[in-house]
Amino acid sequence: MSDSIQDGIRARKRRNERRLDKRNFPAGGGRVLGASNVRFELSGRAVGTPYGGIGLVHRLVGEIGLAEEIDSRLHVLKFHLPYHDSDHVLSLAYNALCDGTCLEDLER
Repeated sequence: MSDSIQDGIRARKRRNERRLDKRNFPAGGGRVLGASNVRFELSGRAVGTPYGGIGLVHRLVGEIGLAEEIDSRLHVLKFHLPYHDSDHVLSLAYNALCDGTCLEDLER
């Protein structure tokens, strides 16, 4: 193997080790999917999404503690920064609620 390929492999390995270093994570670690500022408005001129109720569903998830319950029972991620296990589970559930049929629909 050439030296440039070996150097690239070593550099990639160093970047991965630095990225996974537990001491290198920023403080905080709050949830990515938050619902602190969900507001509902009705207007004659506004064009909205037919899935406007997803904010209400997410607020309900927060009030009943579903995200914390998912995190306490599901242990998939090694580090929970910035995402928690519940962020992934809830994003898939919300995708299904919004008629998503594949993972690419999450981008919408």
